[in-house]
Amino acid sequence: MGSLWAGAVVVLGLTARQGWGDEWRDLLSDVYLGYDSTTRGLVVGGVWAFADGFVGAYLLASLYNLFRNSED
Repeated sequence: MGSLWAGAVVVLGLTARQGWGDEWRDLLSDVYLGYDSTTRGLVVGGVWAFADGFVGAYLLASLYNLFRNSED
C-alpha cells in the first residue's frame, strides 16, 4: 500500500508539471513537507507518501486482525 500511494503521489506531481492537478499537488504539499513538482520534491513526497501509506495500511490490518480474532 505504501508503494501504491507513493506511486500515485509521484504521478500526480509529474502531471502537475504539465498543468494538470495543480490544486491536488498544492493540497498534498500542505501535508507532505517538501513535496512539489521538482525532481527533489517528487522524491521527498514519494518518501512521505510511502511512509504514510505503509503506516496507515499496517494500522488498518492490525485493527482488522484484532477484531477478527476477538470473534473466535
